[in-house]
Amino acid sequence: MAVAGQGLRRLVAAAVQQPRWLLAACVLLAVVQALGLLHSTTLAQIDRALQDQQLRLLAPRVADPRIAIIDIDERSLAEHGRWPWRRALLADLLDRATVHEGARLVGLDLVLAEADRSADLAALDVLLSRQPGPLRDDAALRAAITALRPQLDDDARLAEVLRRSPVVLGFHLSDEAGTGRGGVLPPALLPADLLGDRADGLLHWAGHGGNLAGLQAAAGLGAGHLNALIDSDGLVRRVPLLVRVGNGVYGALALVMARAWLADAPANPGTPPLTSAATAPTPPLTGRPAGAVGLAFEPASGRLQALQLLGPGGRLRVPVDAQAVARVPYLGPGVALARHSAADVLAGRLPANALRGKLVLIGVSAAGLIDQRATPVDQALWGTLVHAQLLSGLLDGRVQAAPAQAGWIEAATLLLLGGLLVWALPVLTLWQGALLCTGLIALVLLGQVITGQVAGLVLPLASSLLLPAALLVMQWLLAFGQSSAARRALAQRFGQYVPPELVQQMSHDPGRYSMQGRSAEMSVLFADVQGFSGLAEHKPPGELGEMMNLVFSHLTEAIRAQRGTLDKYIGDAVMAFWGAPLDDADHARHAVQAALAMQQCLPALHDEMAARGWPALRLGIGVNSGEMVVGDMGSRHRLAYTVMGDAVNLAARLQALCSAHGLGLVVGDSTRAALGDQLCLSLGDVRVRGRSAPVPVWHPLRWRRGQDAAADRLAASWHRLNLAIAAGQRAEADTLITALATDPALAALCAWQRGRLEPPAGPA
Repeated sequence: MAVAGQGLRRLVAAAVQQPRWLLAACVLLAVVQALGLLHSTTLAQIDRALQDQQLRLLAPRVADPRIAIIDIDERSLAEHGRWPWRRALLADLLDRATVHEGARLVGLDLVLAEADRSADLAALDVLLSRQPGPLRDDAALRAAITALRPQLDDDARLAEVLRRSPVVLGFHLSDEAGTGRGGVLPPALLPADLLGDRADGLLHWAGHGGNLAGLQAAAGLGAGHLNALIDSDGLVRRVPLLVRVGNGVYGALALVMARAWLADAPANPGTPPLTSAATAPTPPLTGRPAGAVGLAFEPASGRLQALQLLGPGGRLRVPVDAQAVARVPYLGPGVALARHSAADVLAGRLPANALRGKLVLIGVSAAGLIDQRATPVDQALWGTLVHAQLLSGLLDGRVQAAPAQAGWIEAATLLLLGGLLVWALPVLTLWQGALLCTGLIALVLLGQVITGQVAGLVLPLASSLLLPAALLVMQWLLAFGQSSAARRALAQRFGQYVPPELVQQMSHDPGRYSMQGRSAEMSVLFADVQGFSGLAEHKPPGELGEMMNLVFSHLTEAIRAQRGTLDKYIGDAVMAFWGAPLDDADHARHAVQAALAMQQCLPALHDEMAARGWPALRLGIGVNSGEMVVGDMGSRHRLAYTVMGDAVNLAARLQALCSAHGLGLVVGDSTRAALGDQLCLSLGDVRVRGRSAPVPVWHPLRWRRGQDAAADRLAASWHRLNLAIAAGQRAEADTLITALATDPALAALCAWQRGRLEPPAGPA
């Protein structure tokens, strides 16, 4: 025991001295797991939970208006009898949906496997075969019944409706013991031999429950299978879009319906989506596709990655895994597709255009017959809605799937993350390491969202999220015995200097925000402490730093109160902007309100400074609005989220002009225009560097027009002053300036106006 304990202590000591070896071993273990050499049920469960959460967060919150459901519900059974219905009634339902209501395409979440034993035909057969009977040998009666028989044959009637209507049938697949082959399958999409080795990767089903031969032959648009895959936790997340039965390859109901839609060239001159009920009525599809739809596979060889449907109506690309399985892109929780009772369809009680131009699925939800599925968004989702939401995702390009190279991609990601962390964590403080791990986790989440939304790929996520946290915890444990208290203090100090707003905002919803450069209409503010250079000559560095920390704290609070983005501190100045990363339609007003708040906080700030024996300070603030570029900018060594452009340069020039003349606050003409009825005092046109022509500048007041009588009078007097200056009326201008200068807050502005009476100065 003593020897073992001594060996353990030596191992721990070695790990503390060389922590990178232990961290690298953890990374290697994670890579081995990603490549499938080890299997972790826990990681698989975490992966599913993370993907389900992402699905719920990013799922559409609005129902697809192109798709509707006809529900054979309890009310329908109460009005038309128990299930199964006579085929004549089902034929009437299809006829009403397509011909009378204008449905463009109908899919049946039903299997018509058995012949309809018509009660009328059965009665006639009994009557004719009765022994002895007066009608048995009546030739005329037999001829009349023979002529009448097609009208009483419900299956024949349904077949006729299927023959002329745009209907896709459904069929079931099974591999359960003792399962046979009932009914007939539709024509295969293609022979399995054409896929070569890829056919072996498709899910292979031995048994099936198909439709009656006559009904299937009449359905010119074919049929799709109704099977979904149930994961080990009982949830339905995936559907095989292609399956193999015998030597044929068949499609899922949603895929076959999308294929039928693409075959309809007149309705789709471009790519989907479908027209909604609000558009002009369009004729329904016929029972046969209007044009051929090609089915292609990506890549041309190797493991399957995507399907391509290309027809007269457009092109659809559908990511799938090597088994042609895709994830169902469910709608958000509580979002319901349009759903109509079959009783209302048969009775003609639907609202106008309820089904016109739409893709319609028919299913049974009556108690005892409903097929309910547990899904990531609903613990009891009607099976017909699974097919409907998959169809919606196919048309919108929202379908996602795990790529064949998912394991290699995960392993490469772990190597990159692990390599960086193994190198960086031992040389970083604990707080720096936490920031790095947090940033990497946010980057992984952002990458997952981007690959899912853009490329339709679902990648393993658990290992990539847990590895940084695990390595960080391990590094913490290894470093705890060295200087944990000092490291915690350092982390506290460091956290005071790093504003977390931007990182937090981006990590909350990465699908919505991007740090890539973009052009936007925004407002930018520069605020400078006037006279800072003189103070710096006479103040010790430590005291000067405390003073600026106090000043910047007040200025930053004003920026945050108006939802501004703090860009940077530049010496004795602060820079902020409005309009990114969050859109702000009122960015100019918020920027000016922040500037006015900075000026209003000066008395309280001066009281604090006076209590410490520090002199009062003045601010020079410049605000301008306009088109500017915002995003991550810098070099390959360091990037910063900032703004650039001519409008930004002008704001800096206005701040310099303001500081040079003690004007307090100056805004550009575009900002003034965006303020609407807020009172602003014109300071005339000035020349600034970088501009060939003078630019108008303004000083905004706190009040809107009509809000304060004194402010309105001040604005009117100032307007008369500007008219006098423009007309060269020096005497009247002097009189007005003298009157206005009695207000101490206007002293600097009046001095500026008096200077405008002098010969023009050089550029600001």
